[in-house]
Amino acid sequence: MCLIYLAHRVDPFYRLVVAANRDEYHQRPSAPAAWWQDGSDILAGRDLQAGGTWLGITRGGRFAAITNYRDPARHRADAASRGHLVSTFLAGDARALDYLAAVAHDGERYNGFSLLVHDGAALAFYSNRGGDPEIVAPGVHGLSNHLLDEPWPKVEEGKLDLLGMLARGAPTPARLLGLLDRREPAVHGALADTGVEPLRERALSSRFILGSQYGTRCSTVIMVDADGEVLFRERSFDAAGEPRGDEVHSFRIERG
Repeated sequence: MCLIYLAHRVDPFYRLVVAANRDEYHQRPSAPAAWWQDGSDILAGRDLQAGGTWLGITRGGRFAAITNYRDPARHRADAASRGHLVSTFLAGDARALDYLAAVAHDGERYNGFSLLVHDGAALAFYSNRGGDPEIVAPGVHGLSNHLLDEPWPKVEEGKLDLLGMLARGAPTPARLLGLLDRREPAVHGALADTGVEPLRERALSSRFILGSQYGTRCSTVIMVDADGEVLFRERSFDAAGEPRGDEVHSFRIERG
């Protein structure tokens, strides 16, 4: 993923609301969201090149998502795949903060990442580019290619839009997908400085990224209500930014 908005224990009807865009090279093979046929009870898309995933949830209510930390000067071609950090958490039973503590001991195996994990009770965050694992407080949060709640324009503006949506009543998948489908770049003076040249930085500053080689591949919405009912909706896009179809799943969290 490259952009994640979430409302964690903010709305009285929804304990967790997630809206996220996955930005990736269009040529990288991947499978759309589905229940994995390996006995792990994971609902997620799959990276068919390395085998992991960028975002997923389980029947037991475990959730995880990852973004790349944009740091081109420190990129290593031989680094381990970051997508396995998501799938390993989803397939296991470790508490959120314990899992991230273990990841932190081995964090330098990977290129830069920021990882969110939820064990059904606690939401936690860790990046191998800054700070120790931490519990995330209830609230509306945003994550792009940096640290949690880094005040990039698309992070701050999207958080405000999500807060406004919650204040007006229950969010819907259609509204959340619309929140993710903003294709206007940030104004030049508001651009982040992540080590890429300014024209590319501007192209990457929109919520939905258009590009013939790299861009937004899918948008995902997850809504978990107070009774444990989950709605999962993923919309895929082609290289022109046109929708290719939706994957929709609903289920009730199973308590062990």
